[in-house]
Order: sequence, then C-alpha cells, then structure tokens
Amino acid sequence: MRRIKLIVEYDGSGFSGLQTQKKGERTVQADLEAALSKIPGAHPKVVPAGRTDAGVHALAMPFHYDTRDSVPTERIPAALNTLLDPDLRVLEAQEVASSFHARNSCCWRHYRYRILKRKTPSALDRHRVWWVPQDLNVTAMKSALTGLVGVHDFKVFAVREKRSTVREIFQALLLSKKDELWLEFVGSGFLRGQVRSMVGTLVKVGLDKRDPDSIGELLKSGTRQHAGPTAPPHGLYFVQAGYTPWRDRV
Repeated sequence: MRRIKLIVEYDGSGFSGLQTQKKGERTVQADLEAALSKIPGAHPKVVPAGRTDAGVHALAMPFHYDTRDSVPTERIPAALNTLLDPDLRVLEAQEVASSFHARNSCCWRHYRYRILKRKTPSALDRHRVWWVPQDLNVTAMKSALTGLVGVHDFKVFAVREKRSTVREIFQALLLSKKDELWLEFVGSGFLRGQVRSMVGTLVKVGLDKRDPDSIGELLKSGTRQHAGPTAPPHGLYFVQAGYTPWRDRV
C-alpha cells in the first residue's frame, strides 16, 4: 500500500461544493473518487486539506488517497485527467509517508477573495470575481484587516458551525491588482462561511458603512447578524496549504 498526495485545481462553478453529499450532487470529491475507482488497486477515498462551498474555486487543493496500483507516480496526473471533466484537473502527484494526512497534517491554509472594482461588470470573469462598482475606501479596509490577525474566537463570522470557533489568522492583506482588489487570508484553519463573511464585513468598511476600528469589538461581543453580509462564493479561491509551520516557511 502506498499513499499519494495530489494537488488539484478546479473551477467551482459547476460543483455543489467539495465534499460528497448525500443526495448525489456533483462535487469535487465525488468526481475524483469516481475517476480513481477506474484505476485497479486504488482505494477511491480521497481526503482534502480543506473544504469549499458551491461555486468556490481552488488553485492548488491537496488531497491524499491510498492505493495498491502500479501506475508510476509521475503518470498519475495524466491518468486521472483523462477520466475527469475539464473543470477539474490534477496538477501534481507525489508519494508520501503513510503518516501524511492532507487535512490533519496541514499547518496553514491560504484563501484569496477577488473583488472587481470597475464601473462595468465582467463578461469573462463573471463567475470568478465579485463585482462591486462603488468606490471602496482601501485605507479603511487595510486598517480593519489588522484587527483580524491573531488568535480570536471567530464565531461572529461562522455559519452553522459546530466545531470550536477559535482560530488563528497569520496574515491578512489587501492587494491592488489593476481593476481588482485581492483579499488574502492565511490561517490555521477557517470556519464554515468565515472568509466570505469577513469579506462582506470588510466591504461594508470600504463603503464607509462600518468603522474599521469596530472589528475588535465585533469579534469580542458580536453575533452573526452584527457582521456584514456574506460575500458571494464565486470570488473565493483556495490558494494553497502548507505542511510546515507558517513561521518556519522559507
């Protein structure tokens, strides 16, 4: 038996999320497992590093699975990609130790949210960005981001979350990219709906409808209805995951 780590890219527009669902909706996990089931010897159970909702994209989502097949590791991406639809692609495959776990071994996860800030919507990227035509106060948004960094109880940004709501955000940045703003979040882990809720709150700050200094108080005593609206899923991307501590990265 060997354990294989995959790096997977997908356009979330056509998926009902990442994880397999009871009603049989199309998901990333279900498609990957269906492809693996056609390779003799593979155990078609894949474990992802994180989760994404319907419409959310991934640039490099790690998975692992176990197999007894004889396919050379370097040929696994090509073998799987011939069995997958074009909106889901395996970029890399690597044999790893049996102790490796795509989710439990993960030290940090990186998400990006793309906001299109021009006056007209995009025809080409309409499923990949959130169009906000109003002017945004970037300085205020950057100030508000500092209040999210560190260890906090993020329950105010969580949606139907049953796990502990305490997380650590290592980095929160706003980058200007031509006619887009990119909000970058790196953390130990994220709650269901957390990133999109944080983005919605930050856009309220950018529209001068919320004081940037209110984020700290919101985290301490706020409830979900006190936060901003949930940003749409199609602007969100899972960028990468790391398997060494964030502070030890090169």
